[in-house]
Amino acid sequence: MSIFRKLSIVVIILTIVLSLVLLNGCSDPLKDVTSLELARMMGYGINLGNTMEACDSGNRIPNRDPSVYETMWGNPITTQAMVTGMKEAGFKTLRIPVAWTNAMDFENGDFTINEAYLDRVGEIINYALNEDMFVVINWHWDHGWWSLFGHPEMEKRELAMEIFTQGWTQIANKYKGIDLRLIFEPSNEEWGNRFNDRTPFSPTGGTLNMDERYELITELGQVFIDLVRDTGGNNSERFLLAKGFNTDIMMTMDDRFELPNDPKNKLLLSVHYYTPWGYCGDNASVETWGRLNEVEEMNRLLGMLSKFTDEGVGVFLGEWGVLDNIGEDRLFFFKNFLDNCDLYGFVPMLWDTGWVENFGGRGLVFDRVYTQTIVPPEVLELFQSRSVDSRKHLTTDDIVEAARASMAVALQVAADRPEFILEADEAIAWIMYTSGDWNVQYSVGDRFRPESITRGVEPTDVFVTGPGTYTVALDFTETADGFADGFAFSAVGIMNGEILFPGYYMEITELLINGVQATYEGIPYTTNDNPVTTRVNLYNEWVDNVPEEARVLSGNIEDASPIFLENYRLTQIKTISVTFEYIEP
Repeated sequence: MSIFRKLSIVVIILTIVLSLVLLNGCSDPLKDVTSLELARMMGYGINLGNTMEACDSGNRIPNRDPSVYETMWGNPITTQAMVTGMKEAGFKTLRIPVAWTNAMDFENGDFTINEAYLDRVGEIINYALNEDMFVVINWHWDHGWWSLFGHPEMEKRELAMEIFTQGWTQIANKYKGIDLRLIFEPSNEEWGNRFNDRTPFSPTGGTLNMDERYELITELGQVFIDLVRDTGGNNSERFLLAKGFNTDIMMTMDDRFELPNDPKNKLLLSVHYYTPWGYCGDNASVETWGRLNEVEEMNRLLGMLSKFTDEGVGVFLGEWGVLDNIGEDRLFFFKNFLDNCDLYGFVPMLWDTGWVENFGGRGLVFDRVYTQTIVPPEVLELFQSRSVDSRKHLTTDDIVEAARASMAVALQVAADRPEFILEADEAIAWIMYTSGDWNVQYSVGDRFRPESITRGVEPTDVFVTGPGTYTVALDFTETADGFADGFAFSAVGIMNGEILFPGYYMEITELLINGVQATYEGIPYTTNDNPVTTRVNLYNEWVDNVPEEARVLSGNIEDASPIFLENYRLTQIKTISVTFEYIEP
């Protein structure tokens, strides 16, 4: 037999072997990596925000050139240089949020994703793979079509499932040849209460109760896993993300939340972290962070997620950040947050929409246009010093011990900052408040935090000693605008009320807005969101139904409402004053 014939036979055999490998599953070096090991390997990441998820919900026109959508929210076309800059700045993972219905005319019964859009997302994926980064692609908010899942009509819910399954089948098939550095995430923050959103697709809002929403998350997660696995190729072993409820840590810790089943055990839980929103969020109205109770809250919330890592499920913090604050407090927040991620092995994905001077918040960090790097030098140094490459010489134990030591120092620093301390035998009443534009805030949450305040707000808080009449108030006339713009949320709270005065009623006798008695839509009710703080919701649109444990002095809760100040949602509010009788049961 000639040497050429022998070589031909060898080539044929190798081709057959390779084909069998491809047919029977993936030979990727990440195939035998566990979810927890992968999380450590993914390091710190960044979002390519306001880019491929950009969409025009007021004028939805599908199937335009991909560049139209990519630049719709103010960012330039993504380039290899931008992604290379992200890697050099210390990021090991790139998350690409995507609005897939930009390329799908589902309203007219066409569920096909335009090939040009799939190709463009594929190009950006490859920019990251070229830098040996991990990549996560998701299906983002995307015009709010997710609200179809809670639509009152079953036909619309079936349409939602058709969009979801048809879309992910095409996405999975398009990218199934890409290696396991690519990870799929089924949605963004829509799995939970936003199933019931009021949108052009569901004008009256959804009708799913809370139990049904939890059940739907598990169902959709299972559909997603089974669908992706069935497409074969590298998808048979690909790591996938399971969505937490609202991506909210506390709601995901609820006993009703169940992870879907993945026979490959390659799931990571996806949640987000923007606590407290008044400091972290867009148009942040609280300027400071870092008191002991705030650092302890961060450590407590992130520590809860170790429940999942203890069960072998990695944790992916798909979004986090401080979007509209700068300075030393932000750096303190960043360090302690990343220390927690190092301690538990979480994957933190900084939310960033491009450092564009006339667009977005001050807290955004990465300049895609001019320098292709992180703008604030202290933030750049932080991420570069903790990059996967810079810590190659360290063991996991080294990283964990350094995180523990750093967190201990953070607690000591925080303890030196002044804060209000309520004694165990004291109760205090106040008005929690967030304006409709989120520009004005005061002490939102079940713990009384008078330091969480927008500059210029003048509160009137009172200690509660037992039955009697009490008045609490807020004055906004010294804020930047001289008023607060309506309501995003408000409630009257009594911290320690549930402990010291269990079962008491808060019966509102006078509620003045701008000095005039307010008119109500429904009646208020007394309740509690935790076993410590008693509250009456003035405007809380996130409560769909009056809870069974609600207390109304008459005993009739049929007319009770969590948004009984609906008439004032858009009112310019200079002052608000609430007088209530605290009544023993």
